[in-house]
Amino acid sequence: MREIFFVACGGSYAHMLPNQYIVEREAVAIVGHALNAAEFKACAPKRLGKSSIVIACSHSGTTPETVEAVKIARAAGALTISLTHDLGSPLDEASEYTVSYVHSPQTMSPVHSAAVLTRLTFGILEAREGNSKVPALTEALAKLPALVDKIAQDRKTDIAAFAEAHKRAPLIYTMASGANYGVAYSFAICILQEMQWINSAAIHAGEYFHGPFEITDFDVPFIQLIGLGPSRTMDERALAFAKKYSKCMTVLDAQELGLAALPDSVSEYLTPLVFSPFLRIYAEKLGASRGHPLTVRRYMWQMEY
Repeated sequence: MREIFFVACGGSYAHMLPNQYIVEREAVAIVGHALNAAEFKACAPKRLGKSSIVIACSHSGTTPETVEAVKIARAAGALTISLTHDLGSPLDEASEYTVSYVHSPQTMSPVHSAAVLTRLTFGILEAREGNSKVPALTEALAKLPALVDKIAQDRKTDIAAFAEAHKRAPLIYTMASGANYGVAYSFAICILQEMQWINSAAIHAGEYFHGPFEITDFDVPFIQLIGLGPSRTMDERALAFAKKYSKCMTVLDAQELGLAALPDSVSEYLTPLVFSPFLRIYAEKLGASRGHPLTVRRYMWQMEY
């Protein structure tokens, strides 16, 4: 086996990005690629075959592009593993192996989708390359439920203030890098755009100075995630500039939230598993302040598309 393709759409695709990052940082010979399922379906890589693993995810197990991508991968001889909340779904039936998970967006545990996927990625690296970080990962994941609950409790005032300050904002940018870019991407497209109808874009902190910083102004809101590990320097550089010119910065720093207390060998990979449920709590409060519940849709599930 020489490569892992992480394939999904939307929020599930966002889960794949931190795992591509893990492979890039940890694998000796294995290559990781995160691909949108529709793109994979339209133009599957020519090298897809018996030396490939395709890991797919769809919460409902019915996302047509993801189901079709798994069928294509399996027909090409790749090993297919899928994550879904619904065993017996079309995705489950299309895959050789299926892993189910618990879904509770405002919490995190070793059996939540993002954690299951992280365990799977490190498990493959352990089995194929002898990666030794699974024990540290297991130790860290066991601490996450209490850590997320504590952060949410400690930051209740900040969350309420954010919701009040942004309830009429027509636009909010999210910025991150490294393992956390997928969280920023998901928050921008799945929460702000889809669930709140707020214009947004995810900005990679490493790309901020190559175009996006030109939109920075005193009244332009940013949410910035500051991670751990080597990508932190990119986050800090972007933040130092942005906070000079924007008076609407919401900064979530992994160190300040206590994540540096997790085992150092895996702490940078666990930050998205904390930021994701924490931001969902922000989203719920924002939706309540705006009078726009996260369940309301204009097009999704309302018509054919």
